[in-house]
This record gives sequence, C-alpha cells and structure tokens, in this order.
Amino acid sequence: MRVVVRASLVLALACAIAALGAGASRAEDEVVAARTKLGVLGNAERFAELTGQRTAVRHAFMGWLHPQRIPQLLDHLRPLPMVAIKTSGVVAPLDIAQGKGDTLLLGLNQALADFGSLVYVRPFPEMNGAWNEYSAFNRDGSSRGRRYSTAAFRRAFARVALLARGGPARTLNAKLRKLGQPGVAGDLPRTQARIVWNPQGYGAPNLPANSANAYYPGDAYVDVVANDLYDQGFNAAWDANETLYASHPRKPYAIGEWGLWGIDDPAFVQRMATFVKTHPRVEFVSYFNSRAGSLWDLASKPRSRAAYRRSITPLGR
Repeated sequence: MRVVVRASLVLALACAIAALGAGASRAEDEVVAARTKLGVLGNAERFAELTGQRTAVRHAFMGWLHPQRIPQLLDHLRPLPMVAIKTSGVVAPLDIAQGKGDTLLLGLNQALADFGSLVYVRPFPEMNGAWNEYSAFNRDGSSRGRRYSTAAFRRAFARVALLARGGPARTLNAKLRKLGQPGVAGDLPRTQARIVWNPQGYGAPNLPANSANAYYPGDAYVDVVANDLYDQGFNAAWDANETLYASHPRKPYAIGEWGLWGIDDPAFVQRMATFVKTHPRVEFVSYFNSRAGSLWDLASKPRSRAAYRRSITPLGR
C-alpha cells in the first residue's frame, strides 16, 4: 500500500510540474504570438524588473563568427531570438554575394534549422550609416568602391536571405543564378527564419545615393521592414520613420532599435506607443538596451521608465 501511495504522490507531483511547465510554455507562446511583440537587447530579466515587460524578442549582435557558436547564441535568446549580423570587416558585401562568406551562412542555416522555431535574422543593420563597415559611403560622402556599393549590398542581402531560409538545391540555385551568384552544393534544411531589412530613416551621410531604399534588395528577400529611432534631445526623425513605413505598404514593420540617448524624455516613449497603436503593420519594437549604466538604461530615467510601464508594457500583453 505504501508503494502505491508513494507512486500516486510521485505521479501527482509529476502532473503538477508538467501543468506548471505547460502553463509557462503557453504564457511564452502568447507573448510570441502577440500582434506587437516587445523586445530588448541585453538582460530581459533585469528589464522586466524595471518595466514589467514580458519580453518576446531577445536581441543580440553577432560578428562574422565561427558557425559553431551560433546554436549557443540562439539558445541564450529564447523564446524568440533576433540576431543582428555584422561583417566585422572580415568580408565585404561583394565577397558575400560571390559566395566567399558561405561557411558562416551555411552554419547559420543549420543552426536555424536545429533551433526549430521562429528566429528574426537581421543582416547588416543601419547599412546606410557610415559608421558601419558594410556601408557604401564614408562620412564625407565619398564612395567606398565597388565591393561596398549599394548594388553589392543588395546582392549580398539576397544571398543571406536565401541561404538562411534554406530549401532544395535545385530551387535555391535557380534563384541564385538569376542573381548572377554561385550555387550551393546540396539541399539546405528549411528554417523559420524571418528576414528583417533594417536601415535607419535618414542616411548618414544624407545623400540620395545613400538613402534607405537604395539598399533595398527586393520584396522576395525581406519579411519585415524595420527602422531604428533614437531620442538624443533633437530631431528624433519621426518624419523619416513615417516615410519608411509608407514606402513598403505590403510589408510588416518594426522598430529594430529605439531608446533614449542619455536623456529622460517620457514624451518620446509615449510617442512610440502612439506610433505602434496607430500603425497596424508594426510587428515588434525592441528597446536598446537593458545594460546597467549604459546611456540608454531606463534605471537612470525615472520619468521615462514610468511612461514605459504605462504605455509600452501593456502593448505586449
């Protein structure tokens, strides 16, 4: 009898734990499925303490890493990773378009397939900012040459999108041939990669040839159009944000990065909430960042933190 009772207790405890786990899983699923997902770069648990946010999108940057490091990064960013890819000066856009970065891209494809659920892949963000190594222009407006041209960037972005998503070699190679690019040697596993194209609203330098849309690779290679928007106490570029939203009416939209650059400005936070509420194609907004002591840390911005709790946090529930 004691054995039966103990077995019953163990079974009941196991069921209770399973139910709690299922409840947690359902709660995570609800956050991920919200119309507008909330994200943050950095420590999501610390950010939750500051804002009450239930973070769905966990954002991180990766350089041109060894592919074997990618699975660990994705696992760290559960439930919904967003990986921003930088080239680290190792390869130029034209190199990527010519297949010279495929070791990384094939490793990314396999890691995404093994992860088995949705991942936002954000290649080469803020590409129209001269501070980025893959931009086509220097700060003085001079060109960085053919290897970094906007045409090379568009081709490189398309290759990243195709290889990240995966598929049969026959299908992929037909698409790559149309782009004038080398094919792949074999079938690639299909993934749930969601490709984010993320310039900033105004180019820096602000030239027509360095506009956001000069880098647009085409609808076939983009799942979400995004912008970065910061408040530095002057010209928070809301007009450029509206222009970018309007210029891609068939695409979901996102704010890949937004934050308060060393200032406490609750009006900016409220305006972001209003933007999300009045623009139905907004898929996610991701705050930059949660690191303690950083310029953007909401711990040092009490009025903005209160505004965030009041107006942004409820959007993700």
